[in-house]
Amino acid sequence: MIRRIQKFEALPELQLFVRFDDGKAVVYDVLDDVRDIPSYAPLETVPGLFAQVQLDQSRTCVFWNEDIDLPSDVIYDFGREVSDSTTSIES
Repeated sequence: MIRRIQKFEALPELQLFVRFDDGKAVVYDVLDDVRDIPSYAPLETVPGLFAQVQLDQSRTCVFWNEDIDLPSDVIYDFGREVSDSTTSIES
C-alpha cells in the first residue's frame, strides 16, 4: 500500500512531523540520514534549507531539492508515532 502524506511540518533539530491519510502521525529524525547519507549533508549545513521541505504531487515523497528526498513509506515505517495535536502547519 502506498502511504500518502496528508500534513507535514519541519520541526527543530532536523525532525520532520508527518501525518498520513490513514491518520497515523510520526516524527521522523532526519539527522540520522544526514549523518549516514552524504547528499543529505546540506540539510544541516545550509541555513534554512531544512525548513523548505516540500511535498511531491503524488503525496508519496517529501523533498528539499533534486538530490534530497524521503519516500513516504520510509517515514511511515521508521518514524516515531506521535499525536499531532501540537502541530499547526497544514500542508
